[in-house]
Amino acid sequence: MSRVLLVDDEPALLFTLKELLKARGHEAALARSSREALALVEGVDAVVTDFAMPEMDGVQLLQELQERDASLPVVLLTAHGSERIAVRAMKAGAYEYVTKPFDIDEMGLVIDRALEARALRVQNRRLAAEKAVGGAIVAESPAMKRLLEAVARVGSKDITVLVRGETGTGKELIAALVHAHSRRSGKPLVRFNCAAIPAELAEAELFGHVKGAFTGADKARRGFFAEADGGTLILDEVGELPPGVQAKLLRVLQDGEIQPVGAGRVEHVDVRVVASTNRDLIADSRSGRFREDLYYRLAVVELVVPPLREHREDVPALAAEFARRYAQRFGLTDSRLSPELIATLREESWPGNVRQLENAVARMVALTGGREIGLEAFVRDAIPEPDAEPPVDGTRSLREQVEAIERNVIVRALAAVAGNQSEAARRLGVSRGTLIDRLRKYGLTSAS
Repeated sequence: MSRVLLVDDEPALLFTLKELLKARGHEAALARSSREALALVEGVDAVVTDFAMPEMDGVQLLQELQERDASLPVVLLTAHGSERIAVRAMKAGAYEYVTKPFDIDEMGLVIDRALEARALRVQNRRLAAEKAVGGAIVAESPAMKRLLEAVARVGSKDITVLVRGETGTGKELIAALVHAHSRRSGKPLVRFNCAAIPAELAEAELFGHVKGAFTGADKARRGFFAEADGGTLILDEVGELPPGVQAKLLRVLQDGEIQPVGAGRVEHVDVRVVASTNRDLIADSRSGRFREDLYYRLAVVELVVPPLREHREDVPALAAEFARRYAQRFGLTDSRLSPELIATLREESWPGNVRQLENAVARMVALTGGREIGLEAFVRDAIPEPDAEPPVDGTRSLREQVEAIERNVIVRALAAVAGNQSEAARRLGVSRGTLIDRLRKYGLTSAS
């Protein structure tokens, strides 16, 4: 069902248009002024607005809506004989204009065509974005559709964006989509994982270094900012950056200048930064862990990716897409999921979000070898209850039993967050370095 925003200060006209939309199977949102319309425009597929209104006329409203979403069709109602206004409206980007009094059937056809144009624009935009990121984008739920609409609006504006969300929600994909919707889409897209680089190397990796700048620097190297010049740099898990590098990142965002390690000069770069994090940076800034001024520079616009449990409607389509993708990767022909399996997957809590779902489907596709995947193939990953009593083993020493329990907890913690070491360490209450030491000790990897 499509949703159309109707804007007019005449209650009788709003009622007429509302009934017209209802008869054609559409939903109406009603506004008595342009200001009220701007508060209701989120999630609508088309707008029908009168020209003559107080505070802000129809063309001014049209221009404001174009700034928010250029793909949103706007139909302008004008008085008979107002050809000059109609021309102005079309130049401003109106989809169509209709003179009052109008024929009700003609108005219905205009609205239907506007909605068809909207659907086509959204489809084309999605296809272009999927081509840019190299995969299908699944968004059937209202929450994800709203997020993708926000991405499209923000992407066209050359501003810094902060993508927030739990581990495994797909923040990396959303960050890449911001680039795909931008004027920089034909330029480099460079990704830097702030949690994967030791603190002492982060500065050199980001800003580059000259030969001899430090032990082992046997040749000069361009940093990630230089490589992204003209394009977009995605800073994954930006909350993990060490304080010294945070200060230098702030300088880049303010002045567009970088200074390679060991260099006595600065270099200018033209880079759009899109950062992502699973941390509460506001809380981190209050505790002194993250610079408050850097947070506000990064979060000019914040996009929040909802956890999978808040948009379960997407689970069936996501699971089917992952099954198709991994069947193709493994050279298999059949990637169907049984209805019972899909129903079960939809009801799972998925603490590791989309990444955990993807890993679960990949494992099932690999193990079934091309047959239809049934419910019996699904194995839940779970963290043991904190109050559960471990069984006592009289054949092993206390130290051996404690180590076995520790190893099991680590394995399950990693499984619950789809192998993300930083998030597993946070949930376990240890540093990432401590977790890595334990992984080495027990011969584990993130995928174990």
